[in-house]
Amino acid sequence: MVNEPLKSHTYTRLGGLADLLVTPETYEEVQQIVKLAKEEDIPFTLLGNGSNLIVKDGGIRGIVMNLNKLNEIRTEGTKVIAGSGARIIDTSREALKQSLTGLEFACGIPGSVGGALYMNAGAYGGEIKDCLESTLVIDHNGNLLSLQAKDLDLDYRTSNIPDKGYIVLEATFALNEGNYDEIKAVMDDLTFKRESKQPLEYPSCGSVFKRPPGYYAGKLIQDSGLQGTQIGGAQVSLKHAGFIVNIDNATANDYLQLIKHVQKTVKDKFGVTLEREVRIIGEDIE
Repeated sequence: MVNEPLKSHTYTRLGGLADLLVTPETYEEVQQIVKLAKEEDIPFTLLGNGSNLIVKDGGIRGIVMNLNKLNEIRTEGTKVIAGSGARIIDTSREALKQSLTGLEFACGIPGSVGGALYMNAGAYGGEIKDCLESTLVIDHNGNLLSLQAKDLDLDYRTSNIPDKGYIVLEATFALNEGNYDEIKAVMDDLTFKRESKQPLEYPSCGSVFKRPPGYYAGKLIQDSGLQGTQIGGAQVSLKHAGFIVNIDNATANDYLQLIKHVQKTVKDKFGVTLEREVRIIGEDIE
């Protein structure tokens, strides 16, 4: 798709145009696109499913790749293998269907499997590194690599995937046999907590900031009196201060200005530096 509006592909409903948006359907097609971009020196950006992401208003030059068609999920014994474009929520539901325990924490994480590995996503005391066994990736040269979880340097909301330039194709999660009713009860409870506490009624990029050591980002923002603060169409959520929501056709610039304002206010009031969890990509409007 040429000159594709990226606001149609992000959870925040933000972002300018992509010169060319491609949605490969096979691992071989991903390899071919990566090799073509390298050989022809074309700028290349992996979009993911747009959940923990802000795309700037000027859009993205070159090739933008979305892997949402690589979404197969299958089970082999106590292992669940999921394509990069599959939703991590759906992967946790497949584990439930097979009475496998270990992915319950992921039942409310909105991102893709690839994105979950990229940032070692986590919630409610669990994280990807707790259950990831291995992954299939393509490196920046288009080579196919099979890696173990330990090869990814998974830590709190980080991995070496961005630094290495890896593109995740699929992930294998090593789970344990469990009781269907018990697994479902945990997932139902976590889903209730998420829906009652998070502002799911508005577009957002999820949790904006990492948890600072010894603090909670949302609590610091709330105690700084920032809930409801609005720049343009972007607002610090009244429901959960750790979220910035798009309540009125916000631009990416609205979001970025509000993020900076929150960071400065919290730093001035508490001396704590809030580090962004959300990715920011693309170009400003010239």
